[in-house]
Amino acid sequence: MEEQQGEQGRKAERPRKKPRKVSPRYLENAALHYLKRYAATESQLKRVLMRRVDRSLKEHGGERTEALGWVDELVAKLRRGGLINDEAYAGMKAHSLRNSGRSARVIAQKLRLKGVSADVVAKKLADATAELSEEEAAKIWARKKRLGPFRTNTKTREENRQRDLAALARAGFSFAIAKKIIDSAG
Repeated sequence: MEEQQGEQGRKAERPRKKPRKVSPRYLENAALHYLKRYAATESQLKRVLMRRVDRSLKEHGGERTEALGWVDELVAKLRRGGLINDEAYAGMKAHSLRNSGRSARVIAQKLRLKGVSADVVAKKLADATAELSEEEAAKIWARKKRLGPFRTNTKTREENRQRDLAALARAGFSFAIAKKIIDSAG
């Protein structure tokens, strides 16, 4: 046991790898590698690339404005090539979140944090809500979290009513919807 802890301690002491010098080709390879693994919006990809740029400039020096230009050109190229599409990302994410029982408020907030424009958020949220209403999403969330009628111990249902209402409110659902779900038979 002690031997394993010693090995882990040595791994933690290993110096960080120096970042490579930033170039347009390096940024493109980094972007493609990132997009291979994750769906991303334009602003997310820019943030990832700018972190790499900043680390590289700190180590090797150079002009940040020049690197910023490379990042902007690359993002435009990837958008033209269809590898980055904020609308498609927002649609996919909105439907996924809605089907997992998330409220319209939470979905809109998550999409805005990812850098999706407000009009795209509104459009994709309306599409997701057309398929699954806010009340149906609240029911899914209550079932997942075992709230109200979905409690395993029905004797504690009344005792935990306020707590369950608060949990649905924190999840972004209105009081009227939360009350309807918690007071329903299931």
